[in-house]
Amino acid sequence: MKFGHIFAEAFRAMLANPLRTMLTMLGIIIGIASVVLMLAIGDGIKKFIDKQLAVLGSNLILVQSDTRKSPGARARTGTTQTLTIDDAEAINRLSSVAGAVPVLNTFSQIAYGNTNANAQVQGTTSATFVIRNLRLGAGIGLSEVDVTSASRVAVLGKKIAEELFYKNDPIGQSIRIDNQSFQVIGVLDNEGQSFDMGDVGQIVLVPISTARVSLVRMQTPRSVAYIVAQSKTAEGVNEMVRDIEEVLRDRHRIRADDPDDFRVVNFGEIAKQGEAIGKGLAFALGFIGAVSLVVGGIGIMNIMLVSVTERTREIGIRMAIGARPSDVLWQFLIEAIAICLVSGIVGIAISMGLAAAVNATGMFELTVGVRAILIATLFSGFIGVFFGFYPARRASKLQPVECLRYE
Repeated sequence: MKFGHIFAEAFRAMLANPLRTMLTMLGIIIGIASVVLMLAIGDGIKKFIDKQLAVLGSNLILVQSDTRKSPGARARTGTTQTLTIDDAEAINRLSSVAGAVPVLNTFSQIAYGNTNANAQVQGTTSATFVIRNLRLGAGIGLSEVDVTSASRVAVLGKKIAEELFYKNDPIGQSIRIDNQSFQVIGVLDNEGQSFDMGDVGQIVLVPISTARVSLVRMQTPRSVAYIVAQSKTAEGVNEMVRDIEEVLRDRHRIRADDPDDFRVVNFGEIAKQGEAIGKGLAFALGFIGAVSLVVGGIGIMNIMLVSVTERTREIGIRMAIGARPSDVLWQFLIEAIAICLVSGIVGIAISMGLAAAVNATGMFELTVGVRAILIATLFSGFIGVFFGFYPARRASKLQPVECLRYE
């Protein structure tokens, strides 16, 4: 038995009724494309979360002001400052905390020469580079001397530096932030989203003392917008959260039955929620793909049964001239497998095209890997065997005399 000859016969049978074959393949194509996209979406979400955590840090938390403790109409979280630099210093002394930095935040106009841009300006301390995993591509970072003396110096994000200076060296140049002169001492090398959901390439860092005096008006002189804290280990984040909540409730004199006037955002928990959402999306798409594969498989079984009926005399002639039942079984089984494999190739091609279209938007990255292609190929082959076996076995059980008498 030559499988090459049987495959050639299978493709001739498919081309004999191209429209019927195409309609039969449609369910398998949709199913395989869904399975491949499911795997690509799952991998894409994991890569996206890993990329964000590389910037955020899996052992970082954000402590924000919250006004739920205040009576009357509730303001938006963070609009009323209840956190201070003293809170950050108290958090920094906790045994479970590797470091904590206070942050003042504002949006300002940045100008250099005739070039203007809007950017997020953050007043912070020198420890922010280590705690927030910020890398310098050029120059130096903020120092404690800059903070103590309220120096007018700034570290630019990569994108804002390119926007203002293009290919020129920004180090040592003077920029204007809200019409106040600052000297550029460094440029960040990070990309992606920062902990407060801003683009890290678009931020400008200045000493927190300078920001308080020149750029940001706060309710009290030592108020801050939020505090970023880092635990000593990724496993110790929950312990750190409990310690911070305890020390802040004590410092803010919050009674046991009153809600917190602050809010703790755990980035590790956010990452877990993101992974759970990604798995849910992948499961939903996979379920759609599985349903499509089952429907497509039933369609293949129906078409193969019709094909067996239409080719009954052909089967009888083959058996009469020496074909064995196993030869007939393999002929029809391979026809079903061929339909599924061709459908799988088309489905993979469609999924790769859709992935390329999504990647072209720049909003999300989908990669159709070798694993997805192998799984899709195995799926399509399995469907062909599973749903093609019954018609093939039925054809192999036919009696030659009855087949030759069939009209």
